[in-house]
Amino acid sequence: MNNPPIDKSNILFAEKQRFNQTWLWVILCLVNGLFVFGFVKQIIFKQVFGDKPMSDGALVLSMVLVLLLSFAFTRVQMETKITKDGIYVRLFPFQFSFSYYPWTNLTKCYVREYNPLEEYGGWGLKGVGKNRSISVYGSKGIQVETLDGHRMLIGTARAEEVHAILMKLGQLVE
Repeated sequence: MNNPPIDKSNILFAEKQRFNQTWLWVILCLVNGLFVFGFVKQIIFKQVFGDKPMSDGALVLSMVLVLLLSFAFTRVQMETKITKDGIYVRLFPFQFSFSYYPWTNLTKCYVREYNPLEEYGGWGLKGVGKNRSISVYGSKGIQVETLDGHRMLIGTARAEEVHAILMKLGQLVE
């Protein structure tokens, strides 16, 4: 299905979110620190790192991959736009184009609190089949249900503002 382009003059709400959980950043720093320490010890000071050390080439490759993945992780951004025509959402760089939920295709649309771990197994692009979610942090989201029975929960950090916009548009249906 080709999604219509987003008419910037039609945007009533726009939100960009990034992963900001402290514990994720701590893990990322620890893993990177471990690889950098191993690199310095084994490659620069010529001392083996660990009981079963990697070859120098494998250590360098592993460190480069971890640093690249860390850089990519810092670029992950969720974008949500609500227009007069519907809701657009994407999780860049995993989705280059927006998923589009036109008002005419929705049977329900409301803001709710949810438990990301219990309901979807965490944050990110989650779920299978007809019940999915897209979120990066928090526990509030826009629940949409389509005419064909698909459900998508779209995380938001500005639930009250979204609720007010849905009411103004006459699209708040619980």
